Amino acid sequence: MTKSALPAPPFPASKGAPMQFYNTMSRKKETFTPVRKGLVGVYACGITAYALSHIGHARSAVAFDILVRLLRYKGYEVTFVRNFTDVDDKIIKRANDEGVSSTEIAETYIKAYHEDMDRLGVIRADIEPRATEHIQEMLNLTERLIADGKAYATPSGDVYFRVRSFPGYGKLSGRTPDDLRSGARVVPGDEKEDPLDFALWKSAKPGEPYWESPWGNGRPGWHIECSAMSMKYLGESFDFHGGGSDLIFPHHENEIAQSEGCTGVHPFVRYWLHNGFITVNEEKMSKSLGNFFTVADILEHFEPETLRFFILSTHYRSPLDFSDERLKEAQRSLARLKTAQDNLKELAQLISSGPTETSKALYAKLEELRSGFMEAMSDDFNTALAISFMFELAKEINIYHQHISTGSEKPDGKLVENMEKLFAEFCGIIGVLETSAQPAAEKDALLEDKLIETVVSLRQEARAAKNYAQADALRNALTGLGIVLEDTPQGVRWKKQ
Repeated sequence: MTKSALPAPPFPASKGAPMQFYNTMSRKKETFTPVRKGLVGVYACGITAYALSHIGHARSAVAFDILVRLLRYKGYEVTFVRNFTDVDDKIIKRANDEGVSSTEIAETYIKAYHEDMDRLGVIRADIEPRATEHIQEMLNLTERLIADGKAYATPSGDVYFRVRSFPGYGKLSGRTPDDLRSGARVVPGDEKEDPLDFALWKSAKPGEPYWESPWGNGRPGWHIECSAMSMKYLGESFDFHGGGSDLIFPHHENEIAQSEGCTGVHPFVRYWLHNGFITVNEEKMSKSLGNFFTVADILEHFEPETLRFFILSTHYRSPLDFSDERLKEAQRSLARLKTAQDNLKELAQLISSGPTETSKALYAKLEELRSGFMEAMSDDFNTALAISFMFELAKEINIYHQHISTGSEKPDGKLVENMEKLFAEFCGIIGVLETSAQPAAEKDALLEDKLIETVVSLRQEARAAKNYAQADALRNALTGLGIVLEDTPQGVRWKKQ
């Protein structure tokens, strides 16, 4: 997959304060130093693909999107990995309820996730591994843990990690095994040695998908997936890992234990990042309260860019309160930035002149605004503060536009060019108002990809309706255009020859 990158910055990207990130592990901000010079590994926990994505998924995706954009802007070569859990109790239940396979359920909701996040301007990960494609890596990791005495198989074919075999258990969440033990319970018939032990492998049950293993047919536990996939693509120690705050315990805590317990490499992850929770009108979002919103629900009433801007108007670690009024506020704010962008276009079309007394003062102001924006982004990617500098820039643009429009002075062409570049730089990092600034060739390429996706979808619909003649005709048409289709167990994929 081709890695997406921001255009070269109009001003030197090396300027400004060093980047700092709040590390959940240390509970403080730390200056960023990559594990490997110039290279950065980022792993974000993706969805369990059994339902439509909700606003909590969107917040996590947008937060890591900003991280990746910032790192690439700063000149780092980033490998971004986001996984999909495509086998799980919830997926299996939904598949059984609907009378289809788990693969079909997972494929449906992975596709829906991509559609939602594409609309929100979230850059796709460079690698999007699925659990079912990495069973062997999970088996290998589990076998190593058993060989080291850190895991054990039960007579029924389950495999558990011995939590007390890992002295650092609880260091991410701040909980100790003894604290956890007091609230733990043993389920009747449970073969665990200790209630705290967690599953690495689950023996097969009737009606479930399964894979062969040294302990009998079964499927992986949830936590082992991310350890196996992250280490395969990023190594035994890498830079960033995280997701929503709800994943700190037990998911990420267990990942650390099994990963460091297996490899002996510390730390497994250098910086742990977690975004804050979502509330709806200051109440916890939940289906039982009737205030549960999917991304698709929201996008029926608001533009995708509005939702993205709303999410970024609050620091990623802070609680985010969702409401129609706050979305409307984001809509109005985004409109103010769009006005400044339109005013810039008007200025660029006028006959320009050299510097004037008015324009000379603005050159220093632009550098001041850029410095403030980049300091905010370098401080734990504080988008809420960075956006305030976008509004300051918009204000200066509008004032200058008014000055030129109502007087006889011609615009300073170089100043207008710098304003355009700086505005595009801000928008490129935040990920808003980008489409109108795209070069024509990029717009054409985006349109071409969307048309191909549409034809591929029509072919799939024809196949589902058993209209094989039409499906073949559409495939042949794509082949004639140099588009190759691959029918895989996970669905159809396409690529250009």
